Amino acid sequence: MDISVALGGGGAKGNSHIGVLRLLEKEGYRIRAVAGTSFGGVVAAVYAAGNRPDEVEEIFCRVDQRKLYSRGPKGRPSILGLDGVAQWLQETLGDRTFQDLKVPCAMTAVDLIGGQEVTLSEGLVRDAVLATIALPGIFPSFEANGWELVDGGVVNPVPVSVARSLAPGLPVVAVTLTQSLGEPPHKWKMPMPTLVPRVVAERVSRMNIAQSLDVYMRAVEIGSRALAEYRLRADQPEVLVRPDVGHIDLLEVVDPRYVAKLGEDAMAAALPDLRRAVSWQARFGRFLGGRK
Repeated sequence: MDISVALGGGGAKGNSHIGVLRLLEKEGYRIRAVAGTSFGGVVAAVYAAGNRPDEVEEIFCRVDQRKLYSRGPKGRPSILGLDGVAQWLQETLGDRTFQDLKVPCAMTAVDLIGGQEVTLSEGLVRDAVLATIALPGIFPSFEANGWELVDGGVVNPVPVSVARSLAPGLPVVAVTLTQSLGEPPHKWKMPMPTLVPRVVAERVSRMNIAQSLDVYMRAVEIGSRALAEYRLRADQPEVLVRPDVGHIDLLEVVDPRYVAKLGEDAMAAALPDLRRAVSWQARFGRFLGGRK
C-alpha cells in the first residue's frame, strides 16, 4: 500500500502532520514520497531524514519554541528572525542533502525576483527549509542561486503537484491546515520578540499600526484559504485531510503532542477515503501507467 504525502503550511498548526504520518504508518501504508510547504516542509524534512513519527514528535517536543525566532544584527528586513531555527536545523539535519534523505522529499518556495514557484529538491535540506518557511515580512527571505525565496504557501499552500511528481501514479494524501471558506478568521496578533515585556506587547497591540495589520492579515488569511481551495480543486488529491487546528495561531507556543493528536484524529476520519483510493489504484492504476 504505497502512497505519497503533501503537507501544507500553517505554522504551529503543522505539528498535526506528525499525527497524520503516525497513523498512516500504523495502518501499514508505505510513504514513498513526501512534499512540504512552510511548516509542512519542516516536518517533511525531519521525517524524510529517517525519523519515525514518534521520533519526529520527540524532536519537536525538545525545542524551546520561545527561542526560535531570534535575529542577528545583519539579518534581512523582517519583523522576526530565523537564527534560532537555523541553529536547530543544523543540530537536527546537519549537512544532509536531499540525496542523503531516506524518503524522496521536496519543498516549495516562491522567488520574488522571477515571480514564480520554485521546487526545492537539491542541495542542503536545511537551506530549503529556511526558504519554505520564510513567511513574507514576518521572517527574512532566503537568497540562493540568484533567487530571493519566501514561503511556498504564497502560491502553493498544499504541494499536491510536487508530491505527485515525486511518486507518479501513487495516491496522494494531502493535509491542509487552512479553515474552510466562510469561517471567520481569528484576530491577528503582532508577533513580538520573547524578551519584550508583556505590558509593552499589549500596548503595541493597541496601536493604530497593529490594528491596521490585524485587518490586513485577516484579509490575507481569507485569500489564502481561497487559494488553498482552488489549488486543491485543480490538483485533486486522492485523499484530503483537514485537522481541526483553526484555533491555533500561526506562531503560538504549543504542545506538539496535543496538536499531533488532532492530526491523528483527522487522518482516522479520512481512512475510508484512503482505502478506496488505494483499492482503485490497485485495480486500475496499471492501465493508466501507474504503480501498484
